[in-house]
Amino acid sequence: MPDNSHDIETHDYDVVVIGAGGAGLRAAIEARELGQRTALVCKSLLGKAHTVMAEGGAAAAMGNVWSEDNWKVHFRDTMRGGKMLNNWRMAQLHAQESPDRIYELERWGALFDRTKDGRILQRDFGGHRYARLAHVGDRTGLELIRTLQQRAITLDIDVFMECKILRLLKDAEGAVSTAVGYWRPTGEMVSFTARAFVLATGSIGKSWLYTSNSWESTGDGHAMAAWAGADMIDMECVQFHPTGMVWPLSVRGILVTEGVRGDGGVLRNSEGRRFMFDYIPPMFAAETADSEEEGDRWYDDHLNNRRPPELLPRDEVARSINSEVKAGRGGPHGGVFLDIATRRSADEIRRRLPSMYHQFKELAGVDITAQPMEVGPTCHYMMGGVRVDAETEQTTVPGLFAAGEVAGGMHGANRLGGNSLSDLLVFGRRAGMAAAQFAQGRTRAPAVDGAEVAAVVAEAEAPFGRDGGESPYDLQSAIQQMMQQLVGIIRTEDELRRALGELDSLSERAQKMSVSGGRAYNPGWNLATDLPSMLTTSRLVAKGALERRESRGGHTREDYPKPDPELGKVNLVQRIDGDGNYTLEPEPLLEMPAELKELFEEEPH
Repeated sequence: MPDNSHDIETHDYDVVVIGAGGAGLRAAIEARELGQRTALVCKSLLGKAHTVMAEGGAAAAMGNVWSEDNWKVHFRDTMRGGKMLNNWRMAQLHAQESPDRIYELERWGALFDRTKDGRILQRDFGGHRYARLAHVGDRTGLELIRTLQQRAITLDIDVFMECKILRLLKDAEGAVSTAVGYWRPTGEMVSFTARAFVLATGSIGKSWLYTSNSWESTGDGHAMAAWAGADMIDMECVQFHPTGMVWPLSVRGILVTEGVRGDGGVLRNSEGRRFMFDYIPPMFAAETADSEEEGDRWYDDHLNNRRPPELLPRDEVARSINSEVKAGRGGPHGGVFLDIATRRSADEIRRRLPSMYHQFKELAGVDITAQPMEVGPTCHYMMGGVRVDAETEQTTVPGLFAAGEVAGGMHGANRLGGNSLSDLLVFGRRAGMAAAQFAQGRTRAPAVDGAEVAAVVAEAEAPFGRDGGESPYDLQSAIQQMMQQLVGIIRTEDELRRALGELDSLSERAQKMSVSGGRAYNPGWNLATDLPSMLTTSRLVAKGALERRESRGGHTREDYPKPDPELGKVNLVQRIDGDGNYTLEPEPLLEMPAELKELFEEEPH
């Protein structure tokens, strides 16, 4: 077993941001601009954040394509897409502030596609009434990260790469004061003290077998917040993006941007039929094309605004694909066909969707300018997460803030495509601002409990002291297989109860996990330190899914196929106490003001 008697490397800052995607970078920029000594800590390399996988664009009601668009329409679309489970104030702030954040990026050097008169071009996306996604081809997330990184560098923000944070520790007053972790390349332990912390750690998707998420997305931030005593809300609301690659198996789950459908792509079954016309829900019937001719006219010249059904919200499209495959009308590899080749010229496809063209050409041997893509649902996004205050992103634990995918509330039961990138900008900025203000007002220096730090180190290194125990790779595979089969896109009470039983067994097995070798460059140990987060977040999802006995947004119960009006009025709040016990209770949604309620009485033309 490695010797842990040496001194632990320590760093002290005013604000520490954990996670270097769009939300983390924007938070760090804001905190630094407000004069705080700011550090950015990331598990992987700077620039490797999952934000780069958000390809289609950032939603903002700028009105550059449709002058009728405004924040009120964007707000209504977001709330309806989230099946009204959203924190209305977060949705309002997001809709109001997104245009400013996009123009801010432009001032900082972001290069967007342009209209003929030189304004930022906006494309169509599912669930949005108007074309409102500012984009850079199908590489928008990459441009966002590039721009924010350049801004952060000019501000001399300290960046700690390949540093895995294990636990957040609180001082005697209950405020978060310390983050304990280790350097992935060397295995050496490190701690950060700060007056305020911002979690921007992204998603939990690697707990499923088929996912668009990269290896970093093991729910570290969700778990650390829950272990620190923070409230978690609506953890059952997991989005399965309708279009992920399904073949070859080595790339199954990799995202196929919604921009393909936004630019005219249509979904067909094995019979060649555009099946989405069969699945238009009543809620969207008034604004969705009900014939192929009408849908084509919309794409061609926007003579009316009845949108093609391929641009329904993601949960609706994912369930429709799942139904077609279950009915035996799927493709040879278990998906359906996304056809852009018959809808746009080869030059247009290569110009507007360059990443998709190269992705399918290199990974699947498919030329999307001449052939359809076989696609299917893939675990993509976490709507639930840490409960935060809408204005400040403060969690229920003092000194701890959260922004981006780790924070719950903004998207309700289902996120609209494109809302994630603008979410990162709006609430990353707000979290950085509030964290800086909190740090300025925290007069006492953060206290460090040496015994607690030592306990975190001992827990992390424990697998080295066991011989012949469980392999972390076997445990990860078991978690992914179980979550895919029992807590996937369609859920039942029996399967969810089985999942919770299997999680009990997997947690016991994890206590006997062993790894060999040293701490430096040890991927087996790195995975072993991810598994506690995966087990915790999986349990939170399964418990929430069992309790929410209805179908709403990304959460679908086969045994409760309809939404329950009463459950639509509550968030499911989960907590983990100091002894590791989980509790769950419904709490009423925030009451929406009358002037916002009136927006939903105004039916679209």
